[in-house]
Amino acid sequence: IPLPGEIFHTFNREGNHVTAGNTAVFEAETEKSGIKVKWQRAGTEITESEKYVIKTEGNKHSLTINNVGKEDDVTYAVIAGSSKVKFELKVKEPVTPAEAAPAPAAPESPAPPAESSQNTEGNRQLTLTSISSAETHPEEPLDPIGLFVARPQDGEVTVGGNITFTAKVAGESLLKKPSVKWFKGKWMDLGSKVGKHLQLHDSYDRNTKVYTFEMEIIEANMTFAGGYRCEVSTKDKFDSSNFSLTVNEAPVSGDLDIRAAFRQTLILFCRGEGKSESQSDVDVWDILRKAPPTEYEKIAFQYGITDLRGMLKRLKRIKKEEKKSTAFLKKLDPAYQVDKGQKIKLMVEVANPDADVKWLKNGQEIQVSGRYIFEAVGNKRILTINHCSLADDAAYECVVGDEKSFTELFVKEPPILITHPLEDQMVMVGERVEFECEVSEEGATVKWEKDGIELTREETFKYRFKKDGKKQYLIINESTKEDSGHYTVKTNGGVSVAELIVQEKKLEVYQSIADLTVKARDQAVFKCEVSDENVKGIWLKNGKEVIPDERIKISHIGRIHKLTIEDVTPEDEADYSFIPQGFAYNLSAKLQFLEVKIDFVPREEPPKIHLDCLGQSPDTIVVVAGNKLRLDVPVSGDPTPTVIWQKTHQAVPGTTCNDFICPFHCPQLLFESEGRVRVEMHEDHCVFIIEGAEKEDEGVYRVILKNPVGEDKADITVKVIDVPDPPEAPTISNIGEDYCTVQWQPPKYDGGQPVLGYILERKKKKSYRWMRLNFDLLKELTYEAKRMIEGVVYEMRIYAVNSIGMSRPSPASQPFMPIAPPSEPTHFTVEDVSDSTVSLKWRPPERIGAGGLDGYMVEYCKDGSTEWIPALPGLTERTSALVKDLVTGDKLYFRIKAVNLAGESAAATIKEPVTVQEILQRPKFWLPRHLRQTLVKKVGETINIVIPFQGKPRPKITWLKDGQALDSKDVGIRNSSTDTILFIRKAELHHSGAYEVTLQIENMSDKVAITIQIIDKPGPPQNIKLVDVWGFNAALEWSPPQDDGNAQILGYTVQKADKKTMEWYTVFDHYRRTNCIVSDLIMGNDYFFRIFSENLCGLSETAATTKNPAHIQKTGTTYKPPCYKEHDFSEAPKFTHPLVNRSVIAGYNTTLSCAVRGIPKPKIFWFKNKMDLSGDAKYRMFSKQGVLTLEIRKPTPFDGGIYTCKAVNECGEAEIECRLDVRGNQMNPMHKPNTARKRD
Repeated sequence: IPLPGEIFHTFNREGNHVTAGNTAVFEAETEKSGIKVKWQRAGTEITESEKYVIKTEGNKHSLTINNVGKEDDVTYAVIAGSSKVKFELKVKEPVTPAEAAPAPAAPESPAPPAESSQNTEGNRQLTLTSISSAETHPEEPLDPIGLFVARPQDGEVTVGGNITFTAKVAGESLLKKPSVKWFKGKWMDLGSKVGKHLQLHDSYDRNTKVYTFEMEIIEANMTFAGGYRCEVSTKDKFDSSNFSLTVNEAPVSGDLDIRAAFRQTLILFCRGEGKSESQSDVDVWDILRKAPPTEYEKIAFQYGITDLRGMLKRLKRIKKEEKKSTAFLKKLDPAYQVDKGQKIKLMVEVANPDADVKWLKNGQEIQVSGRYIFEAVGNKRILTINHCSLADDAAYECVVGDEKSFTELFVKEPPILITHPLEDQMVMVGERVEFECEVSEEGATVKWEKDGIELTREETFKYRFKKDGKKQYLIINESTKEDSGHYTVKTNGGVSVAELIVQEKKLEVYQSIADLTVKARDQAVFKCEVSDENVKGIWLKNGKEVIPDERIKISHIGRIHKLTIEDVTPEDEADYSFIPQGFAYNLSAKLQFLEVKIDFVPREEPPKIHLDCLGQSPDTIVVVAGNKLRLDVPVSGDPTPTVIWQKTHQAVPGTTCNDFICPFHCPQLLFESEGRVRVEMHEDHCVFIIEGAEKEDEGVYRVILKNPVGEDKADITVKVIDVPDPPEAPTISNIGEDYCTVQWQPPKYDGGQPVLGYILERKKKKSYRWMRLNFDLLKELTYEAKRMIEGVVYEMRIYAVNSIGMSRPSPASQPFMPIAPPSEPTHFTVEDVSDSTVSLKWRPPERIGAGGLDGYMVEYCKDGSTEWIPALPGLTERTSALVKDLVTGDKLYFRIKAVNLAGESAAATIKEPVTVQEILQRPKFWLPRHLRQTLVKKVGETINIVIPFQGKPRPKITWLKDGQALDSKDVGIRNSSTDTILFIRKAELHHSGAYEVTLQIENMSDKVAITIQIIDKPGPPQNIKLVDVWGFNAALEWSPPQDDGNAQILGYTVQKADKKTMEWYTVFDHYRRTNCIVSDLIMGNDYFFRIFSENLCGLSETAATTKNPAHIQKTGTTYKPPCYKEHDFSEAPKFTHPLVNRSVIAGYNTTLSCAVRGIPKPKIFWFKNKMDLSGDAKYRMFSKQGVLTLEIRKPTPFDGGIYTCKAVNECGEAEIECRLDVRGNQMNPMHKPNTARKRD
């Protein structure tokens, strides 16, 4: 049983016999496992019990019936999805040995299935499998007027194999390349399915002038099997060819498994002692020819047809008499197509405006709902389906009485568009990757690919696919280096590509820790900065891990790691290291404890600055921008010196002059000094502090000590270093298909340290994610960026890096698109040459690219020269060109280039020079094959005859009909340099004849003759006579029609009609003689006859009809009925049911009824209070089958009284009365109706 949508293979189910008391086993096999299968018995679902055992193993399903009885002789069915297969079980009575007789030999059949039987312990197992038709199809002859030179042939391939179907089309008479389409089944266009498993190719052979079209199927699977069609069309021609593909399963070792060879067949096992009976000889062709298409499957099931498709193909060649519908004026179209979510109307026209119709979907009646609306407008019956979904893709029927009209509705899904594309990503090894895109419809199906290979879940669950509304995700939990590449998401309406770069983990140290020298009770801070803010680490002191406490603090903020030691003591002097976790780095620095010694100084001591104690050069102090600068200057002197700090060329911020003076014994002045740059005074030293050093803080700082004994001074140079300034925006050049060259200039300020290199980043124009292109610093000022996607707009930016760190990013470059010039044009040839012109033609390049195609540049060069001259002003978008104003006799080379945004392609050049000179060419017609025989057209059709020719210079063309010149008002002629066209808008009979066209160049000529035959429907036959009538037969004669429609009379259609009904029925069709005998007429009826003439154009508009009917006399003796005296049935009127007194409420219609009999039928009169009511419009009187009724419309109290009904005929009269009381809204409870009076 194939899955829904696949084609059924039907098979022989005759001979499923089992003897009563035995066991019957039915087995079914589905295409895939896991499909739920139901079994039915006589239309009722079977539940598992002791008698019925249901089993499922993979894709094999079985039903076992134990102890089979006569009641089990019914029809069974197995259902999988929307597929249903029926079969019958025949139960036979047990046969005694004496009654058993050898079965007669089976008659020979042209194509019986090979039945395999096996006898085991008296039980016989019969296996019926699908077989291919043994009848061979002769090769179809080539259509003499078709387009195909070679048609694609039926093919057979094994699963996983490749196969190519080839179609060849003659291009000799075609002006341009024909259009070819490949289809599977009826509707599936394979042009949109080109990909991994399907490729379409075409080529053109100039020598044979034949186009070759190929369809290559790669790695075929079982679903590729079925019927295919190749359609080829030109401007005014069309041709198609059908072929089929059979896909066999790959052969397996060991015994042949019949069930595996026919996966889509149902295998029935019937165990019993009886022998199968031979199938009765029936004419299946006759049954199929008379049956409607909906019954084909049932007939194939009943008679075991295994090659139903082949039989239906041959059935098309058999003429089938189509019965004209009596219920439908217009039926449904064979198929309809609608987009998903849209509305469609299915409409029929019925013959009877009052007829009721039923609408069915897949055989089930459709009920009225919000989505299904039924309408009846006159003869039209309309079914409207709102908001079509894929569930509405089904077969629909309209039923009127016993007639049906069928159609199929195909629901087309709109293309799924990608509204938000993928973005490039760059991750480190082991990190999680998540690609995200957004599509136009929720829950849409998309396909993910990596470097052109489809991704699936089976690959060790590496990839995970996720849907969230309109968003689609591809997730890689732990990325590896192998995951780098281009990832593509595809829908049926768009494609998006993004690149993933996976890099090894690498840590960069932007700032290392530095040695420190601090005094007792001061603060020591070690700080470093790394590239990854997520990296953790540990601090070591002399190799041992530092444990934080109240005095020692460890912090990690972003990329900066700090170790802070408060109130430094001599025990803190050691080697400190920072080790990042997971990396082989060790950042070390030394902490030196400064011990201040106080020596005895005489009272008179000149001031002295002790800078040597710092252990570093006093000339230059380097500080990183943003860091704190603390300069301790030990001083001495007695009496206490005055300290003066100066900065050359710039005052210290917070002061009003270039100098500020702090007395040594004025500590209060120290604390009043605030600001970013300040001086702190201590007992034996002076501290100069800059908080958050800036570029403006650079310069030479001078410290001066003065006392009465003398003075001392020292100059200290402070240099502030920083990260570089951002470079200017890079420039893009040398743009190719997937690469470009990026150039930039060094930053204007390098931060006081040499630039170590550069880091380059790129992003898509509409994206916000920048992706780093290099991890090793670039030393040069140029870089070739690769692995970009053609047609996508990108931007670039640059970072400069020095020993301090990385600069801010540069401004983004101008957006650019990687595009490449197209390839060179193909098939560049010279089409024609004259004394001053050269005609060139070519085909578009094989690769155009995302840059499109702006046009073509045509150039020529004289033989012996190297200068190429433009042949046309500017670019041309056409694939042909006429180069004019050339010098006769010049030898020229020609070349052509394709041009787009990226530039010019390589040139396609003609190898040999072309001499500009008219070449005399003999005139010759190339008459198409279909014009070499008589061209037959119907009256009113359009005639368009195109005859190609050759000849140079341009020849003179003359058309003649029957030796006379053509009338330009009646016939249109158009001539070009390569063909001549005869055009007739509406053909008439007088256009028939022999046409002759002549081609003349000087004294050379060529001519061809064309015969055109215009045909019309013939006239009716003449002189129809009813020659003789005898028995149940009638003999007719007639003469051929006077007007044969300019075509041979192919035959006649004879019809008969009964005089009573005048409904015409066909007796003979395509009858060739002019006399006939109509038999099987009905005795006692009169018949008219009419005859139609028939030619190639069809039946005549009118028919010749016999004037007098043919009477078919009754045979045998005439019955004479006996004569009896007529009985007198006369009777006076008599009331059989009286009038009844009534009391009614005013305002509501009421009736009075009685019954009367009498022969002849009496006349009836109604009276109220003796007044005749015949002329009063308020009263309506009815008489039906002797029941008399008087209706009083909306009575009032004034309508109360005595009502009398009187019946009168020739035999007497009768009367009957009753009383009618009419009450108002308030009924009087004391009122009682009077008793009716009756008068005989």
